[in-house]
Amino acid sequence: MSRIIVVSNRTPGKGPAAGGLAVALRKTLAEREGFWFGWSGKLVESPSTEARFEDIDGLTVAQIDLNREDHHAYYAGFSNSILWPSFHLRLDLATIEAHWYEGYRRVNAQFARALLPQLKPDDVIWVHDYHLIPLASELRNLGVRNRIGFYLHIPFPTTDALYAIPHHGELMRDLSRYDLVGMQANRDVAAFTEFAEHQAPSTLSGSPLQSVDFGRTEVAAFPIGSDPDAFAKLAVSPAATKMVKRMERAMDDQALILGVDRLDYSKGLPQRVEAYEKLLANNSRFRRLVHMLQVAPPSRDTIKEYQETSDTLDAMVGRVMGRFAEPDWAPLTYVKRAYGQPSLAGLYRLARVGLVTPLRDGMNLVAHEYVGSQDPEDPGVLVLSRFAGAAEIFDDAIMVNPFDTDETAEALRMALDMPLDERKARWRSLMSAAQKHSVDNWSKSFLDRLAPTAANTGSGLRDILYLASVA
Repeated sequence: MSRIIVVSNRTPGKGPAAGGLAVALRKTLAEREGFWFGWSGKLVESPSTEARFEDIDGLTVAQIDLNREDHHAYYAGFSNSILWPSFHLRLDLATIEAHWYEGYRRVNAQFARALLPQLKPDDVIWVHDYHLIPLASELRNLGVRNRIGFYLHIPFPTTDALYAIPHHGELMRDLSRYDLVGMQANRDVAAFTEFAEHQAPSTLSGSPLQSVDFGRTEVAAFPIGSDPDAFAKLAVSPAATKMVKRMERAMDDQALILGVDRLDYSKGLPQRVEAYEKLLANNSRFRRLVHMLQVAPPSRDTIKEYQETSDTLDAMVGRVMGRFAEPDWAPLTYVKRAYGQPSLAGLYRLARVGLVTPLRDGMNLVAHEYVGSQDPEDPGVLVLSRFAGAAEIFDDAIMVNPFDTDETAEALRMALDMPLDERKARWRSLMSAAQKHSVDNWSKSFLDRLAPTAANTGSGLRDILYLASVA
């Protein structure tokens, strides 16, 4: 059986795996052999020319170091100041500096050169996320003919947003060098297809054209999930039970509304707090009977737009506290640090409402984890943004437009007032969907399609994608 080579921006660290992706890929690598390749997290003056191998908790990991200038251009620059906001349709937050793209390509080329000597002819390579879109091109240019798959964990942008990205034509050509491109949701595949159709020669008359052959590349949706059965067990573990008891003592029978997110402008946190403010303003009966907990550990806090999001959220939390708090009651708790999975599972199980309202998200695994952690005899209610990839599979969540804070406030009221029978029925449907789309099934379905023996059924796209050469 072919080895699996997983490639991502960072490799897993020591200790228990924090996320479902790491857990699933650990299982895959244990079953199939192979290794996980990526950046070590170290910045050095002279970049690595060879990968260093080590065993981390039974997982074979190959790492390289990067220099500070290239890493900044590749990671904070092109990846997270251009690609991330553009793919999330926040063009107003994108910052463009020409030299970032050069650093982005250099790091991808460095990854390819370090990976090349470690490859065997029948290895299957699985590349993850927007940081590494050019990696297949760099490997192909070095003569690699292995099957290479790419999985995009974030949303694929609309055509107009893609046009705004510098060198978007080159990035699309890079995607054509993969055998399989996987996306989170059908809407992402549709956006990709729309861009392909938009680039027909008739729409680009007068522009010099270069063609991209997608005939050997399959593009399909592979919705990622969590491990709902594992979360069901974790939610009744001693560590989770300890968290539940702490919260129950502090809350004194109040209903908990819970949000768990990285502190990121794509998560819609200011809008979420505003919706909660409107719930309390419009329904005075809920005061003292509900409490909102928002867990939001900072991320990418060296990037200005993230700092501004943090400042905005601080101000909004202060406004809600100042408006509604009493000497013996606080309407809201805002925690800027991360918790381990056992503690989160306990919080999920206790929460009457799981509030998952990103402005745009590839999938959102918090929705999956919340569903998996519920008590079947007294489940909570998932309030979910229709702009999360999870909305395509969780039909029985209460769907909201996160930009419409009045609608979200009303959804919170519905969730808090929902009778037990309806909560149970909705949860059973959600749990069934979470189990169907588990992270193990996701990994298996992608790798089965990527396997050397898999037939290329095509993506439904035209074989030739035309791009303006000035892109």
